[in-house]
Amino acid sequence: MKTIATYTLGCKVNQYDTEAMLESFERAGYSAVPFSDEADVYLINTCTVTGTGDQKSLKAIRRAAREHPDCAIIVSGCLAQREADALLAMDNVRLVVGVQRRAEVVELLERALAEGTSLSAVEPLKGAGFENLFVSRHEGKTRATMKIQEGCDRYCTYCIIPSVRGPVRSMALGDVRAEAERLASAGYREIVLTGIHLASYGRGTDESLIDAIRAVHDVEGVERVRLGSLEPLAATDAFARALSGMPGIMRQFHLSLQSGSAGVLRRMHRRYTPEEYRAAVQNLRRHMPDCAITTDVIAGFPGETEAEFRETMDFIREVRLSRLHVFPYSRRKGTLADRMPDQVPEDIKHGRAQKLIGLGNQLEREYVSSMVGTVQQVLFERPVGDPACGLAEGYTGQYIRVQAKARPGEILPVRLVSAEGTLATGEVAAR
Repeated sequence: MKTIATYTLGCKVNQYDTEAMLESFERAGYSAVPFSDEADVYLINTCTVTGTGDQKSLKAIRRAAREHPDCAIIVSGCLAQREADALLAMDNVRLVVGVQRRAEVVELLERALAEGTSLSAVEPLKGAGFENLFVSRHEGKTRATMKIQEGCDRYCTYCIIPSVRGPVRSMALGDVRAEAERLASAGYREIVLTGIHLASYGRGTDESLIDAIRAVHDVEGVERVRLGSLEPLAATDAFARALSGMPGIMRQFHLSLQSGSAGVLRRMHRRYTPEEYRAAVQNLRRHMPDCAITTDVIAGFPGETEAEFRETMDFIREVRLSRLHVFPYSRRKGTLADRMPDQVPEDIKHGRAQKLIGLGNQLEREYVSSMVGTVQQVLFERPVGDPACGLAEGYTGQYIRVQAKARPGEILPVRLVSAEGTLATGEVAAR
């Protein structure tokens, strides 16, 4: 039997795409093995959102070629869409497929192998439609990621993604419901809805993101629905009210911030102000008071002064965010920000990032501690410690990590009795 190993860099969308391609290979008779093992085919799904993503992608390709000289390598994803010709010239690369034609990945590879050649299947993105990829399971997980939207037209000045992911397109509502039903039938208790710009779901159609959320929420067997990253302006009062009426919606919302400084947001071409971001947070908390608000922040954007950085720190403290994902600004050729004056020196960028990380850790500890004494529904995912102790670890709806006596796969009411850092310890409450 032929074997295939996969390696994914980047976001949840990429993880979904990898799983879909892997299932295509398995239906064709391939057996999946770990990336560290010997395989006939290595599929590397790349990321190009930062220079680090590029470097890690190229390193993985070179490693597979060096350690397995007889293998065939497939390179897919965002870097593949951007640098197809250069990737095709690398050792052992037999197929490059970008962010389309992934449903054909098996046929494309076998054609290249039969013809003794290397093949680029990267297509222009103009006019691209939504590519339905079949995913029925997520190996070793109790929750499943479901991609319902593709592409972005925001063109933030620091971001290369619109040029490598293409225009906004959405999964048809009927297909959204059908995939949720497949995942529920496979035993998944929680579904995470994701996309490149999730708030754009339904653009150009009669459907909206709320319609897609409700379609998944109402599928029998789906007990929990979690949302991926949201544009702050999507969190209107009406949106928050609609979510609060769905008991299966998890009360953790990732609202992308990037900066708390109005001046920096303008230079980034973000389409909201700090005041509008604050209003979005207030809308969600008005209808779901115990919800967790998490975010992304970029440190050291071009021209960011010490005063603007302090504005960001102060704003994050003021709105009491629950978790931060912090990134030092990374220059990307082809973006407006790459050509901006007053690029911030690396040492200052990384120093500011460390301060933000420290603030984020403090806020997350405070949020977890504030939930001690409450009863939360926890989806347990994996055993921990000595098996004789019967402990398992899982997550609340607010994505608080909890350990208690339970079995993986169970959803149980748990009273949080203590917190150490960002880990809560709980006791199963009376049902």
